[in-house]
Formats: sequence, structure tokens, C-alpha cells
Amino acid sequence: MTNTSGNSDEKPERLIRAAQYVRMSTEHQKYSTENQAEIIAEYAAHRGFEIVRTYEDSGKSGLKLDGRLSLQKLIADVRSGNTDFEVVLVYDVSRWGRFQDADESAYYEFICREGGIKVHYCAEQFENDGSLSATIIKSMKRAMAGEYSRELSAKVFTGQCRLIRLGFRQGGPAGFGLRRVLVDEHCNPKTTLQRGEQKSLQTDRVVLQPGPPEEVEMVRRLYRMFVVQQRTESEIAGILNGEGHVTDLGRPWTRGTVHQILTNEKYIGNNVYNRVSFKLKAKRVLNPPDMWVRHDGAFEPIVEPDFYEAAQRIIDTRSKRYTDQELLDRLAALLAEKGWLSGLVIDEVEDMPSSITFRHRFGSLVRAYELVGYSPARDYRYIETNRALRALHPDVVQEVIAGIESAGGSVRRDPVSDLLHINEEFTAALVIARCQVSPAGNLRWKIRFDQGLRPGITIAARMEDDNRTIRDYYLLPWLDLGKSPDLRLAPENGILLDAYRYETLEAFMDLTRRAALRVAA
Repeated sequence: MTNTSGNSDEKPERLIRAAQYVRMSTEHQKYSTENQAEIIAEYAAHRGFEIVRTYEDSGKSGLKLDGRLSLQKLIADVRSGNTDFEVVLVYDVSRWGRFQDADESAYYEFICREGGIKVHYCAEQFENDGSLSATIIKSMKRAMAGEYSRELSAKVFTGQCRLIRLGFRQGGPAGFGLRRVLVDEHCNPKTTLQRGEQKSLQTDRVVLQPGPPEEVEMVRRLYRMFVVQQRTESEIAGILNGEGHVTDLGRPWTRGTVHQILTNEKYIGNNVYNRVSFKLKAKRVLNPPDMWVRHDGAFEPIVEPDFYEAAQRIIDTRSKRYTDQELLDRLAALLAEKGWLSGLVIDEVEDMPSSITFRHRFGSLVRAYELVGYSPARDYRYIETNRALRALHPDVVQEVIAGIESAGGSVRRDPVSDLLHINEEFTAALVIARCQVSPAGNLRWKIRFDQGLRPGITIAARMEDDNRTIRDYYLLPWLDLGKSPDLRLAPENGILLDAYRYETLEAFMDLTRRAALRVAA
């Protein structure tokens, strides 16, 4: 109902310039911005206001100022004095906001009043004139607006928990390897929902089903790499990116996206809800397991439960923070029990930190062995180095691709051969040359040319003697050097080979362009 307090049929000599603020979330049609504007216009006509500016937040919650760009703009304009109006017209107290702290709502109104801008609530039954009665009623209205949101949140949460226990999916994308399927009230499948699609009938529900076979197999392979091959999440992401795979969002794989697949129970068919709370736009909170709402076996699994449990044990072991001495004490005790050590021996012990934990903490397993006084019959350091370089390779490839593209070139990566097609004019292969120390203490590098694929250019990244950082780049054309299966390099290689050497990736890009001209010729 429109406020009629103090209305007068007499028109003032000068119309007072006013701005209107309208906000609609998704609560009810009566709060549409059009309905608000209509009531505000009627109020303005009776009060002698001329609406000269509109601030509108559509589809925005009133719980916080975050995301309400128009209200932020209104407050900023008032603070800066950049206003061409004297009053602000709002439909009612709840449209100004349903702030959980009533003082926050009062604070934003105070900013307006301090800037000489009065706020009118057009559909309220009180006059916002600063009187005692108006102050009391307005304070109650603000508290009631916040309480409405709290009650609504509790009701919605209760309903969502009930549907979870019945085995239905509640919001969010399905995730890689899974798809959302719409079912009717009798659980009969209707259609597969694409990303961004939502149900249209209130009685319909959503369940999860296995996605395309190639995605399902990739999820299972990811678990095998993590559990059986003992690779880290970062290594797995590098392998998938190196093969040209992308996530369900079409983005490169990261450690986080791999970790999400390894830790989400939906892949073994469990429906779990309330792992994280974000109620009333408050701070996101990780809930303990006893607060989770779940229905085990709600969906068809795509990962064996044993594999999932093994992955959780590995993750728990890696996340537990042992001191260096605690790790070495446990390794020494295992050595005393077994008489010898290996990555497999370490990983087979149930309550032992994984071999990857020792590798990451001490740089390599060999170094950890040395610290507990164990010397393997063979020198396995090259194995550790090669493992690290394999993990580094995808990052170097991406760095080279980004560098070429930033220099104005185009790159297409063949997912089968791993060759780079540069400007569709020539192919390039990238190799990482491990630094080896000869018995005499000299540094040496060996670069192998692919005799089968015969790329037009071999891009060789030479490593420093720590085999962790790149020393320089060599761009080696097949026509000049590819006739031999490999090339051995020393720190200094004479003027002929040094013509192909560049110290930085930026300088190396210019050589790439020149090599393109040479190959094309």
C-alpha cells in the first residue's frame, strides 16, 4: 500500500529532483522492478518529486552490499557529492536490504542523510521523518527483513537435505565424467541436462549418471595414475595437458581439478551435501563429516570404492605434516626391518608416508636413503632426475607455446605425436636435455633426434647441473643436424653450434621465426 501520510493535492512550485532505487532478487513477482517503479512513481507524483535517475539491481540478494553494483554506485555518488537529486525513493525497507545486521542497513541510510540526501520508503505506513515512532518502526522492519531471510534459508536447507537423502542431486555442475539427468516425479528419465540448463517443472528432479565412455575411462585412468603409479596431482595434470585433454569446462587441468576428482564421493555413487556452508552470504565454512548430509549408493559409480579409499589414504598421508626427523626415523625403522629400501617397499607399508612424501621433502628418494645410511646397489639418481624432468616437460611445452603466440605466431599441438605445428609451416619437437656430470667432473648433455617423426626443428632445453632450472635453449634444424640420432654438447661448443643457442625464451622466439623461413625455403 502506498504511503498517504502528508499527501496533498496542491502541487509545489518546484519539483524536487529524486533518484529511485529498485531491487529484485527472485522472491516474488510483487517485488518486480516494474511494480516497484509504478508505486514509486505514484508516490513521487503526490509528493512533488521528479525522478531524474534510476539505480537498479536486478536478480541480486539483499543480504550483503557485495554484488549490488547499483546500490554501491548510489552510495559512492552520495559520498563524492556527484548527485543531481535531493532524495532517494525506495519501495520499502526490505528493498533497501535484508542485511543480517540491522545496523548495516541504517549505516547506508545514514551516509545518504549525512550527504544531504533523504531516503523515502514509498510503500511503508510510516513517514521516515526521524521521529521516535518512525525510528522504532524502521528498526523493527529492518530486523524483520533480516529474520525473513534466516527463516527462508532454514526452510530451503531442510527441503534440500530431504531431497539429498532421497538420492537426488542438488545444484552445481555434474563434473568431469558425469552428467545430470532430469527425471520426473516417478524417477523416469526425461532428458540429459546440458551445462547451464535447469529443470522447468517443480516436480522434476535431477540425478547423476556416467558421462561419455572416454571421460569415464579418463577418470579411472586418473585414479590409476594416482594410486598405482603414485604420481602427484600436479604430475597427473601435466600429463593430461601434455596429451591435449581439457576439463569439462574446456580449461587446462590443474592440481586443484585433479584433486577434486580424487576426493569427491560422487564418483563412487554417493550423494553428499553440506560439506561446505555458505548460508546467508556469510563466510564459507568447511563442515566436519558429522554435519554432512548423505545418501550412499545413490548413483551408478564409475570408480571402484577400493580405488577411492586407497586415494584417500594417500592424500591423508601426504597432508599429515611430519617433521624431517620424524620421516627419517620412520624410514630408518623400515630399513632395519626389511634390510633394504625402495619406493615399492615404502608404499606397501600401511601407516607409512608414501614414497612421494620422501621424494618431495628431501628432493629425491636417493637423498632420503643417504640420510638414513642406506646405499642402493645401483645409483638410482638418474631415475629421480628423469622423473622430475618428465613432470617438468608439459610446463616447458606450455611456456614455449605461450612464447611463440605472444610473438605473433600460431601453434597447434598434435595430441598423438606431441609435435608442435608452428604457423602451419613446419613442425617442432621439444626435448629436455638432462645435465650429466662425467667422472672427470665435466658437464655434458645428450640431445636425441626423433628419427621416426623427423620434425623440422628440435627445440632442446638444456638443464643446469641441478636439473631443476633451464640453462638455455637450442633450436636445431633437421636439415642441418638431424642426420645423426643424437648430439652431444659441452658447456662451450664452438661457433657452429653456438649459432643455434639462445639464453632466454624471448631471444629464442626470434630464432623460431628465422627457422621457419629456413625450413620453408
